[in-house]
Amino acid sequence: MKIVAVIPARYAATRFPAKLMQMLGDKPVILHTYLNTVATGLFADVFVVTDSELIFSEIMNAGGKAIMSKQPHESGTDRIAEAVADMNVDVVINVQGDEPFVDTLALKKLIELFSDTDVQVASLMHEITDEQMILDPNCVKVVVNKKMDAMYFSRSAVPYKRDATIQQPVYKHIGIYGYRKESLLQFIHLAPSSLELTEKLEQLRLLDYGIPIRMAVTRPWGVSVDTPDDLRRANDLLKETEK
Repeated sequence: MKIVAVIPARYAATRFPAKLMQMLGDKPVILHTYLNTVATGLFADVFVVTDSELIFSEIMNAGGKAIMSKQPHESGTDRIAEAVADMNVDVVINVQGDEPFVDTLALKKLIELFSDTDVQVASLMHEITDEQMILDPNCVKVVVNKKMDAMYFSRSAVPYKRDATIQQPVYKHIGIYGYRKESLLQFIHLAPSSLELTEKLEQLRLLDYGIPIRMAVTRPWGVSVDTPDDLRRANDLLKETEK
């Protein structure tokens, strides 16, 4: 299989404008994400796909590979689908631009799921026990079946522990996806579903249309940079890892 990583990178952000160009240590967030994805050695190629000349120039000036989007896009999924439409690839891994602490073992687990020819879309999750996180609507939870296919994603606390004596783990979804190319191109032509619009979770569109998402359990994935406070935590984590 030819597997590529594509990093969608939109300059505007509702909660933290220009977050991908904020400095994390001595480099912008998006450059950390790109370089760390390349450093995994798992991909035939790695691209940043962006609507921003600033981000495009940052990656190219660092010797990387970047693609300018041809048109505006509502989501990162639409952005990467446009970029790979004419590429000769089998599997596309969508690494979010605001995930600078790329985890090689986690991405390897994600890629390995595609050794099963039935898997069309895959993603990652890790167990959480902190009650505040479980109740936080910004923390997306996922429930899986015995095949490890996602049954539902929610901002609510799922599964609800009606019987607290049952040892049932709660999983936080990590928003990193893998798609077979044909499934990715199919996905972007599906109309948004009512569940997706209700929870504001794009992945529910796949489940609504009967496209399963195979999940793998991994360890927590660094710090996502969504807010100024996240950036402060990311800088603290970077200092720890560089000691």
